[in-house]
Amino acid sequence: MSTPPQPPVLPQPPVLPQPPVQPFAHRNLPRLLLQAREAVMGHTRPNLRQHGLSDQQWRVLRVLGEHGVVETGRVAREAFILGPSLTGVLARMERDGLIQRQRDPQDARRTVVQATDKGLRLVETLSITIEAHYQWMEQTLGKDKLLQLYQLLDTLIELEQP
Repeated sequence: MSTPPQPPVLPQPPVLPQPPVQPFAHRNLPRLLLQAREAVMGHTRPNLRQHGLSDQQWRVLRVLGEHGVVETGRVAREAFILGPSLTGVLARMERDGLIQRQRDPQDARRTVVQATDKGLRLVETLSITIEAHYQWMEQTLGKDKLLQLYQLLDTLIELEQP
């Protein structure tokens, strides 16, 4: 049995590099901010994983550790988690005994969340290593530069608010 003839292989034209659509005058700030976040979280994330926490779960615990009983909408805003995702995150955290949810006594349409004793102990434990990392950043950058970084970020956030 013979094989059918193959079509001839035509040479492909060379791929020429394309110039950028428009040269940018500034560095990619969103990418730099993400890169900075990942650099900082690279020190924190292993400790979170060691305690079975995702980044999102830690952000929720940090909000609750700082503010106590918090309405879920505020948790979503302060932890930067979209509402539908927050529902799943809170369900897993409640299942793991880290938080408890209940109806707001003043407004039954709203739900409030608070960390359990187990969740608060986790915040205490993790805050030690996180604060140690911040101390290292302060010593490395200098207190003034770190303060300046915080101020610049606060100013940028305020500037970009609608």
